[in-house]
Order: sequence, then C-alpha cells, then structure tokens
Amino acid sequence: MTRSLWLAALLAAAPASAQLQLSPVFGSHMVLQRETEAPFFGRTTPGAAIEVRPSWSGGKVFTGRAGADGRFSVRVATPEASGPHTVVIAAGNFVQRLEDVLIGEVWVCSGQSNMDWSIRESANPEQEKAGADHPRIRLLQVADQASAGPQESCRAEWQVCTPDTAYNFSAIGYSYARALQRELGVPVGVISSDWGGTPAEAWTTAEALAEFDEFREEVEELQAMGRDAEAAEARYARAVDAWKDEVAAMDPGFAGSDHPVGWAVPRLDDETWEEVVLPAKWSETGLGSFDGTVWYRKDVEIPANWAGRDLILELGPIDDDEQTWFAGASVGATDGWNVARRYRIPGRLVRPGATNVTVRAHDTNGEGGFGGKPEDMRLRVADMDGASIGLAGGWKFRRGLDQKEVPARPRAPRPHSHAPSALYNGMIAPLVPFAVRGAIWYQGESNVGRAAQYERLFPAMITSWRDAWGQGDFPFYFVQIAPYQYKKGEGPAEIRDAQRKTLTAVPNVGMAVTMDVGNPRDIHPKNKVAVAERLARWALHQTYGKADVVPSGPLVREAKAEGSKLRVTFDHATGLSTRDGKAPSHFEVAGEDGVFHPATAAVDDEAVLVESAAVAAPAWVRYGWGEADEPNLQNAEGLPASSFRVQKS
Repeated sequence: MTRSLWLAALLAAAPASAQLQLSPVFGSHMVLQRETEAPFFGRTTPGAAIEVRPSWSGGKVFTGRAGADGRFSVRVATPEASGPHTVVIAAGNFVQRLEDVLIGEVWVCSGQSNMDWSIRESANPEQEKAGADHPRIRLLQVADQASAGPQESCRAEWQVCTPDTAYNFSAIGYSYARALQRELGVPVGVISSDWGGTPAEAWTTAEALAEFDEFREEVEELQAMGRDAEAAEARYARAVDAWKDEVAAMDPGFAGSDHPVGWAVPRLDDETWEEVVLPAKWSETGLGSFDGTVWYRKDVEIPANWAGRDLILELGPIDDDEQTWFAGASVGATDGWNVARRYRIPGRLVRPGATNVTVRAHDTNGEGGFGGKPEDMRLRVADMDGASIGLAGGWKFRRGLDQKEVPARPRAPRPHSHAPSALYNGMIAPLVPFAVRGAIWYQGESNVGRAAQYERLFPAMITSWRDAWGQGDFPFYFVQIAPYQYKKGEGPAEIRDAQRKTLTAVPNVGMAVTMDVGNPRDIHPKNKVAVAERLARWALHQTYGKADVVPSGPLVREAKAEGSKLRVTFDHATGLSTRDGKAPSHFEVAGEDGVFHPATAAVDDEAVLVESAAVAAPAWVRYGWGEADEPNLQNAEGLPASSFRVQKS
C-alpha cells in the first residue's frame, strides 16, 4: 500500500482519538525545532505501538511503544527550516493528524507580569497590532495553572500570528519572535508561560529547592498534598483552628474580659465605643488603614411574634474574616473577604425585646470593613415572608488586636502562584521535553528584598530547567529588572546585581539591561519592544553566531586602584560614552569602611575613572544603585550599562 493510501485508510477507519492523547504543546499550526531529534510524547493504550509519519521524511516512519502506564515518547528527526507540513501520529487504530506544521526556531518565554504584559497593555498598541501579520510566527499561550506535583497537561493551543492573536499575547514574546524572524528568515514559535506577581521559587523544581532550607517545609507540604490532599487539608484545618485560638487569646475583646464571649456579651457597657454607619469600608471611617480585629455591636428590638422562631441574619460580605454572635451566642464564622454572610439563628435564642448582634471582623491586609449594600444587612424570620428588620445604619465599634501583633497564619496546603515549585509543576513541566532552542525570562520584582537568596536561587532555577529538558545548557536570556520606586531601600539594586552575577554563575546566559527604558513610577514600563530587541541581540550573537551583533551594553569587568581613583573597566564598552553628553552619573565610591559617597566620574577610552574627595583610598565602587536610578552610561550601540557594585581587585 502506498503511503497516501495507507494514510487515507487509517484516517477513515480511525475512531475518536480519546485513546491517543498528545501533550497540548503539540497541535496544528505549531512550530517544531529545526535540525534536531524532536520528541513526540503523550499517553495511549499501555503497550500500544506508536507510529509518527511526518510529510518531510520521505516516507520514513518513526516508531516507539507505550509503556505500562500508557506514556510514550518517539523522537522524530526534523529538517531545515521549512513548511507547512503534516504529521500523522497513530497508536493502533487511534490517530491524530497535525496540519500546517512549520519547522524553525522555538523559544519558551516565562516570568512574571512584565513578560505576561500584552501588546494591548504596552506602548503604541494599535500600531503594533496593525503590524502583527506574520503567518510564519506561531504563538502558544499556556494558561495559568499551579500544581502540587509535575503535570503532563495544560491548557494551550497554537495560533498563527495575526493582529488579533498577537494583540493579547506577550508583547516581549511576540517582539522577540519578530526580531529573530527578521534576522534569521525562518519560522519562529514562542511559548508564553508566565504569571504576574510570582517569585522565582514558584518556577523552580522541587528537586532544586531541596538545597534551600527556607523552602523545604513548603515544598514537602505541597508534595504531601499531592499524595493525599484530604489528609493535608485536615492538617491545615487543625493548624488554622489552633492559630485562631492563639489570636483570640491575644485579642483584648476576649483577653480583657472575664466573660467567655468577651465583648459579645449582650449587656456590655459600650458607651465609650465609637459610632459608625454600616455598611462601610474602614477607609471610610475613623479606622483608616488599620489592619487587625475590630468589634461591632448593634442592639436590636425583637417583635413579640418572632419569639421562638428561627431567624436568618444577613450581613453582606465582610473583609476578611469574621465571627458573629446573637444574644451572646456564636451563630457563625466565615473566612473570605468576598463571601456574603448568612447565618440561621435557632429559635431557642430568639426572645422578644432588646437583644444584641456582635461582629468581630479580622482584616489581615489592605481594605477592611463591610462591603455590601444597605439592603444586604437584615434580620428576618426564616418562615415568614416580608418579616424583617434592617441592620444597616448606626453601629458601635472598637479596635481589638493590631495586625502587627498577630502571628503568621498557617499556609494553605494548596498549590498557588507563590508556592515553591507550583508553577514549574503546572506550567513548565507540561512542556518538557518538547524540543526548544532556549528560553527568555523577565522576573525578579517579586523577589526584591531577598537578593542574597536570589543570587543562589536564580541560577538553581535555570539549571533545574536544563536538567528537566535534558538538552544540555540551552540558551537562557533574561531581563534585568528596570528602575522603579519600590520604597525598599537597596533591595531592587541588589536584585539587579544578583541578576548580573548570574552571567558568570551559569553558562550560556545573557542579560538585557533596562536602566534607560524603565519607569520609576510604573513597575510595568510600556516599552516592551526595546526589551525584546535586546534579548534578541543575545540570541543572535551567542546562539546564532552573528559576531557583528553587539549583545549588550557595558558590563563591569573590574575596578583597580589608580592613586586616589578607581579605574573601572567593562566588557562590551566600544564607544563608551554618555547618552546626554554629560559626565557619567550615579557613581559612588567607598573606602574599606563600606560607607559610600557620591563620586565624580569621567570616561577614559573604554573605562571610567571615579573619585571622591570624601574617600582618600576607594575600595568599592557602585553605579546606578538607587532603586529608581536612571544613569547615563552607554556604548556605541546606545545600549545602557548595567548597575553594579564591585570591590577593587
């Protein structure tokens, strides 16, 4: 039977391919990495024979067999850049056919929000959208997914790059692909797997994090949850109950009273309590930005015909957590700022005349208070239509425990975007071992304040990805975080320096410097094209061998004493100058005491001479060390120098 007849017969006879599940990273319109042995992997019937027939192979069939667990992986030789092609994958009678497959370059794009930021959210969005018609660029967006253990699957689908598909895709990922295609002339596929506000440890394998004592407990708890979620939830519930008891014992609303319900006792002298009209957020009252516990009380008159009847108490949403009493008896407690409170009050508590409703609200961060509408707050008879008492209006309140005194709440044993290894498990593991050329990365903002840790963590993360893929030290190019007023002292500069040090900590990496394209007032600078072009410079120079492409702005090499001055030399410093024609700015020097003073600086060929009248014998020099500094040193390509801090050699 000829190949075409075999294919036609097989497709005609094939049932639905539920029993042949390729990883979602495979699909029509995808790009496969050129000139490699690309693994095709997924699940099917245990022991089934696998055949992969690509249209470029001249009839050659690539074969394999599923294991006892149904997993399979078949390596397929890919040609030079070309396409479109078709690929047919068969497991017994189960078949999948992939159409419009291109052969070219494939890159993973990952990190936090600055990588996730779309064209729509970036500079010149309509202009960028209009020019985004690139049929030989393909886009794959991985949906957000945190997981307790490494996953085989994710939600993702390849799309042809059009103005509409590119508009909501990573601006850096798209612009990087465009730059590579422009220079290389081959199809480019980019896989966007990113999540805003996430730390590097969430993207690192559990195995790599085993070397970090500070993450071990969280990783072990997450893994335990993956093995037995029910037991982990039970342990968490017990820990939260113990924590609540500990917090209650510290709260003056309990601790300052000889009554078991403290300030919820029905007949309490509350004349000194402040008054408030509810519903209202704390920022709308005298509480302002207070975090902690606040007690609320309201006296209610119960009609005689309500006596002995079950009631429904409704309070609307309360930020964050709350406990409620009726007539001195606890009737409910709810965790969650966006959950409307609704409690059933048993008839045995309902007596005619004056009674009291007390609410203890606990806000842990940000806004607190009652977030509903006046009509959300009422007391009504459970089995009597229309019989209700409005509870909006005047209440009394008193501060309880300040959040600054509250011990940390136990962490939920659920995968979330900050949990160590959770995003690697959910958003990177499903891609492995899809053949890629390398990765680009923009992250670090969420690790500001932990630079010493990041200096070890970031290289460990890079190595963990390379180990998982098994492709050796594939290229990994990253963005140094941009100037921004974090109000965290030296923390941002220290993270930038930890990123700079990664250039020598692991092989085959490169760093795009953004000292001149950030925004001190916006943690999401909008000029993503410049950032992507600088990442592409590293790839073109270091991965694709274009020696004429300068990959970076000046990167400090060393500082040597020269009398009362330090001579600072750089790599990538041809044409060293300043972008405004003034003297180099934002230099400081320190003696052996480590106390830095502003320095004057002058360009001398491909070096900078720095000195300060306040430091007779400088031993240290730093540059652009303020968290929002925008210094002016650059090379002939107009690429900015990285910030740094180094000791004289």
